[in-house]
Amino acid sequence: MKAVILLAATEGGWESATAEQRQEVMDAHTAFHKAVAERATMLAGEALAEAREARTLRHVAGSPVVTDGPYAEAAEQIGGFYMIEAESLDLVVELCHLLPSSYAVEVRPVIDIEGYEDTRDWE
Repeated sequence: MKAVILLAATEGGWESATAEQRQEVMDAHTAFHKAVAERATMLAGEALAEAREARTLRHVAGSPVVTDGPYAEAAEQIGGFYMIEAESLDLVVELCHLLPSSYAVEVRPVIDIEGYEDTRDWE
């Protein structure tokens, strides 16, 4: 099964963290990467720009409208993600216990849409 792991944190937390706190965060990510390499498959993972860099697209009265900023106002914003493949959702959740404790971690299974074959050439 594939799962996306969304990492939410208070914006500005990295900038205000001490060198020791930053190292703790990086050590947790390293432990997570090692555990995934041993027990699952890393498909993707990236840090994201702060929410103020986001653009939100909506259709209003049938026309597309683009606004600056995140989809919703919140104290915590998505700051990064991973996509992994593992044998079960329970294993994904277990692996996520290695991520920094300062994050709110949301795990969502990826669904396959029956009858849809992805034939796009992304490159």
